[in-house]
Amino acid sequence: MTTAIRAAATLATVLALALSGCGGGGGGGTTAPTGSTGSTGGTGSNGAATGDPQGPSASFAQQCAANNTLAAANLRTSTLDTEKKWLRAYVDEVYLWRDEVPRVDPSLPAYGGSDVQAAMDAYFDALLTPQRTDSGAFRDRFSFTYPTAKWNALFDSATEAGYGLEWKMTQDTPPRRIFIAQVEPGSPADVAGLRRGDQLLTADGTSADVADASGVERLTAAMYPDALGTTRTFVFTRTDGSTITRSLTSANVTKTPVPMSKVVTTPAGTRAGYLLFNDHVAPSEAQLVTAMQGLQTAGVRELVLDLRYNGGGYLYIASELAAMIAGSTATSGKAFERLTYNSRRSSENETTPFYTTSCYLVNGRCTREQALPQLSLTRIYVLAQSGTCSASEAIINGLRGVGVDVVLIGGKTCGKPYGFNGKDNCGVTYLPIEFVGVNAKGFGDYSDGFEPTAGADTGTRFVKGCTVADDPAHALGDPAEAMLATALGHLDTGRCPVLPGASGATVQAQSSPTGEGATPLLARRHPGRDNRVRLPR
Repeated sequence: MTTAIRAAATLATVLALALSGCGGGGGGGTTAPTGSTGSTGGTGSNGAATGDPQGPSASFAQQCAANNTLAAANLRTSTLDTEKKWLRAYVDEVYLWRDEVPRVDPSLPAYGGSDVQAAMDAYFDALLTPQRTDSGAFRDRFSFTYPTAKWNALFDSATEAGYGLEWKMTQDTPPRRIFIAQVEPGSPADVAGLRRGDQLLTADGTSADVADASGVERLTAAMYPDALGTTRTFVFTRTDGSTITRSLTSANVTKTPVPMSKVVTTPAGTRAGYLLFNDHVAPSEAQLVTAMQGLQTAGVRELVLDLRYNGGGYLYIASELAAMIAGSTATSGKAFERLTYNSRRSSENETTPFYTTSCYLVNGRCTREQALPQLSLTRIYVLAQSGTCSASEAIINGLRGVGVDVVLIGGKTCGKPYGFNGKDNCGVTYLPIEFVGVNAKGFGDYSDGFEPTAGADTGTRFVKGCTVADDPAHALGDPAEAMLATALGHLDTGRCPVLPGASGATVQAQSSPTGEGATPLLARRHPGRDNRVRLPR
């Protein structure tokens, strides 16, 4: 994998990130930088020595190194140096923090060698702003690269290589307590009989609590296969105390973005909709429309939206779902999210509306625009935690912007009010952060994540709600599962209930680890699933 994520400098750090979700906060609040000079690099004779842009990116586009195996064969007519020229120019053109790009000499050995993808990833990473937030985290821990074919496979068809399971880690240092969070129906994990709540003991003989660097590398490789047809052996402990051993072979897994929609009942007998939504990818739209039509037919006036494992994706999907929840009366003429680009692109600043018609994306174009169903709710319960990121956070922020009462159940979200458009060059999609978003009330300062509070909603990142941990001992959608049970109890009483029989481990806060590379507690996944991706409509 050629993903360039700032925190993943070593494989040891990869596990801390890999067993996490979306990347931490991005300081700088909600305003794009101003007064950009285009580069902080020196001039040199022609700009090359210190890495200044040497022309528009278009003049170097799709001119690929001869040994770049990700590029189409007919494009491999140039050099690695030309690919780096394209990247430096592109970053200068689109990067939100373009005035903070470091002085980097692209000719250094760290950005060379025979491995084109590794060289380009290293150079890309070096160009990201070095500025840090007040907490000490990098401001930009979100920009990344990804092979274009894999990127398109997930976003266009929801297909991803793997075992068909999501890992969840209680903490990033031993004892880690790594669980299966959910299993994709029909996947290798499902066929093997694995289920939510199974706790990992060993992966190909490596303990889930291994501490040395080489052991972490082995554990990471076993849990996250890079290729199809890779077979690994896992040992799990089940919730009943039994131990099972399973061999899994990686395959192309087609994800189900909306695996569950149903009506549940509170302890006092109130009917509410429950919707589990995992990915803002193109196939999710039809599934969301069907789910919302069903809830509309059922006549529910309360909704629990489960976003605990949803890191984001297409922004237009988030807008559509928010519009279906709030209805046209509340959203008409109002912004779902206002996007601000860098100073060089101020003419591109724009408003993403609440989309009340469908898109049904095919080859980058909307093919069927029809009126979306509307629940027209004035309140919604959102189940969220550190794996809830970006476009999912935009749903929370967008609904609050038009006066919908959002009750947050779970823990602190990832904290990512940023997004990008993305650009392919030579078989790699480059995704530097390009814009920052605010809601209709002008709020977007949640780079430290939305966090539930027992107090009143103050309009800040602190949202009325209850702090409660994920409960892998119960299935998702089970009214006894701690997060859903808390939402149903609060719906009845307006207070955070004390769950009967709940252990301290079940009801404790979902807190994120701190320090370098410390991000949410959900396991590593395709980085595009932890982002806000703009697609013009």
